[in-house]
Amino acid sequence: MYNGSVGALKGTTTIGVVCKDGVVIATDTRVTMGNIVAHKRGKKVYKIADHLAMTIAGVVADAQTVVDILKANAMLYRLDKDRAFPVKASARLASNILFSSRTYPLLMQAIIGGVDEDGPHVFALDPLGSVTEETYVSTGSGSPVAYGVLEAEYKEGMKVQEGIAMVVRAVNSAMKRDIGSGDSFDIVTVTKNGYQELSEEEKRRFLEA
Repeated sequence: MYNGSVGALKGTTTIGVVCKDGVVIATDTRVTMGNIVAHKRGKKVYKIADHLAMTIAGVVADAQTVVDILKANAMLYRLDKDRAFPVKASARLASNILFSSRTYPLLMQAIIGGVDEDGPHVFALDPLGSVTEETYVSTGSGSPVAYGVLEAEYKEGMKVQEGIAMVVRAVNSAMKRDIGSGDSFDIVTVTKNGYQELSEEEKRRFLEA
């Protein structure tokens, strides 16, 4: 799996989950460079628009290029159409960028999640542009551990608050068992009320619960 860091092709845990009233996105924050922990609080989840978020895993420069393109297009779409950029369209745009670079691939994986007129959606993308819509997905070297929690606990129709609790357990389990994931984690929700990142106090409450 691709790393949410500089250069190496291992490491990271990212998670995206569709809930009844929104999506929950999570990442760990450990940034590795080979066998070195280069940063303990690296950012791996980005706000694309008020209704849209994206995780990154892989070579940071490649991933940030795609993030910047999606942000610009989401803003232009809002100005031109006076409505939100559809989640599926943003995933397709990212897919086209990755596929068009297949000769010299952008070394990254991504999860794109958000809420639009059709409801909540989560899409997973690989480095060559393959895109699939999922109800829940995890990428990175910690994903096998995260999937153990997601497979056991995910329920159709669960609400965002339930999803947060489940995702916290999943990312926390991955951080404990995967050497490429750790230090801390970020949790983001996207609902009809917009993009919101959980505070340190909120994350601590969910961990203690």
